Amino acid sequence: MKHRNSHLLVGYWSRLRKGRDVPDQTDVDPRAIKRILSYVFILEASDVGRPLYRLAGTSHCDRYGAELKGTSFLACWEAQSRNALALLLRQSLNTKQPVCISSLAASDECGMIEVETVLAPLTFGSNAPARFIGISQVLGDAGALLGKPITFERLVGSEFVRETEPLPPPDILPPPPPVIRAYGKAPHLRLVVSRDKPAVVNRDMDGMMKRLIDALEIVQTRKLRAVS
Repeated sequence: MKHRNSHLLVGYWSRLRKGRDVPDQTDVDPRAIKRILSYVFILEASDVGRPLYRLAGTSHCDRYGAELKGTSFLACWEAQSRNALALLLRQSLNTKQPVCISSLAASDECGMIEVETVLAPLTFGSNAPARFIGISQVLGDAGALLGKPITFERLVGSEFVRETEPLPPPDILPPPPPVIRAYGKAPHLRLVVSRDKPAVVNRDMDGMMKRLIDALEIVQTRKLRAVS
């Protein structure tokens, strides 16, 4: 996982388990994930071939240009990607492990971005998981879309997430490390003099400086005489 919010969601999901394989949707407290809530969504996946949005945050809906509740999660994905995603969702439910999905997304104007989506399984009124809590985040600059909604998405990679230790809650996460700038100080040149023949270098330099000083003195003297 690349995006910080992906780690936050998986860490929260892991804490919700409390010794269970999978948490229940009723355990989810929106207040605990308020900083990322607008990007979070819930999928109904009893039919992995047609997972439906049960809920979706406003920022996630804005990215696709519509209210997503009741629509298919796979609506914008190309056909080949849909088949692969159905298998990934089924495997995630069976293994009870979150899955991280990498994709390329584009608008009708062909602006292209990289997207990271994390889906973590949930139960809801039964022992077998059949839903997902998810989050989708743009990696890099979303400006390539020029404010237009995503209309096409293609799967480019996936991995199952096995977090050995939950992350701390968002409110107590340590600050990011400071940015170290290259060339924080002005670049400078360093004169390196060979030690094989130091006397020659010094004599040449001394002679050159002496001739330069003599020449300056001659010019200065001539100027002074001209003024007189």
